[in-house]
Amino acid sequence: MKVEPLAIPDVLSIVPRRFADARGYFAETYAAKRFTEIGIDGPFVQDNQSLSRTKGTLRGLHCQVAPFAQGKLVRVLRGAAWDVAVDIREGSPSYGKWVARTLTADGGEQLWVPPGFLHGFLTLATDTEIFYK
Repeated sequence: MKVEPLAIPDVLSIVPRRFADARGYFAETYAAKRFTEIGIDGPFVQDNQSLSRTKGTLRGLHCQVAPFAQGKLVRVLRGAAWDVAVDIREGSPSYGKWVARTLTADGGEQLWVPPGFLHGFLTLATDTEIFYK
């Protein structure tokens, strides 16, 4: 698993290792122990999936506030999206700043969006499916 902090270091790009052969590939996209080691403790309380039929669909910016604040682990199952996280944690040195990463089904990239961030995405392909914990 490749982990890369973005310009706001609490937001992480995570690329699981893929084991490929002639049939396709296998990837472990989440393991509690490994994620705890990189500072993501969970628990994740729900899984969500969305489909955007049209390229250029904008979704967000969303967040959950205390006492219901939650982080999101986001990945693209089909297509591609430009994924954005905006820091709205009062007192944070990066308050009001944002980071973005392109996520693709082919690349398998994931984005960790911690609690206290707005989250949204713009689809870059038709029939883009997004999955997030």
